[in-house]
Amino acid sequence: MFNTPLPTVNELPSTRKLVRSTVIALLTAVGLLVTVVMPSEYAVDPTGVGRALGLTQMGELKIILAQEALADTAPPQPAAPTPAPAPAPPQVAQVQPIAKPVAQPVATPAPALKTNQMTVTLKPGEGTEIKLEVLKNKTVSYEWTAAGGPVNYDTHGEPYNGEKGYFHSYNKGKQVKSDKGEFTAIFDGTHGWFWRNRSNNDVTIALKTTGDYLSVKQ
Repeated sequence: MFNTPLPTVNELPSTRKLVRSTVIALLTAVGLLVTVVMPSEYAVDPTGVGRALGLTQMGELKIILAQEALADTAPPQPAAPTPAPAPAPPQVAQVQPIAKPVAQPVATPAPALKTNQMTVTLKPGEGTEIKLEVLKNKTVSYEWTAAGGPVNYDTHGEPYNGEKGYFHSYNKGKQVKSDKGEFTAIFDGTHGWFWRNRSNNDVTIALKTTGDYLSVKQ
C-alpha cells in the first residue's frame, strides 16, 4: 500500500477561504433555487429567468397535471335532490258569452229591367206609333233605325186620364234615319214614338227599348 502523506499546516485552506467558499456555495444554491427549482417545480419565477428559459411553463404544466390527478381520485359528490315541482293550480274554465246574431237589413231587390225589340213597316205617307206604359220618374233607354228612307218622328208622352190632345214632347226631328237616347217619365202614362214616312218608298223601323216600364202598346 501507498501511504499518502498528510498535508502540512501551510497547505490547509485558511478560515477566510473556507468562509468565502461557503458563502459562494450558499449564494449559488440560492440562485439555482430561485432561477431553476422554483420556476420548474412550483411555477414561481420572481426573477423572470425561469420564464425566459421555459422553466416556468414547465412548472405550470406540472401544477395543472397534479390538479387533474387529484380531481380524478376524489370521490364523486352526491347530486342534490331536485325539488318536486309545485302542483299547478286548478284551471277555471272561462265561459264565453254567446254573441247574439245581428239582424241584417233586408235588401230590397232592384226591379228587373225589361227589354223589347220591335219592327214596323210604313208605306209612303203612312204614320204609326209604339208606346210604353211608364210610371213617373222611371227611365227608358232606346235606339231605333229606319231602313228604306228617312222619317219624321216625335218622342212624347201622354198622362193617364189627361186632357184630350195634351202630350209632352221629349224630342223630335224630320227626315231622320235613326235616333238613340233615354227619357225619364214626368208623369204616369204612355210614353213612346210617333213616326211618319214622307218618302215614296216603304220604310221599316226597328226599335229596341230597355228600362223600367210596365208594358208595350203597339
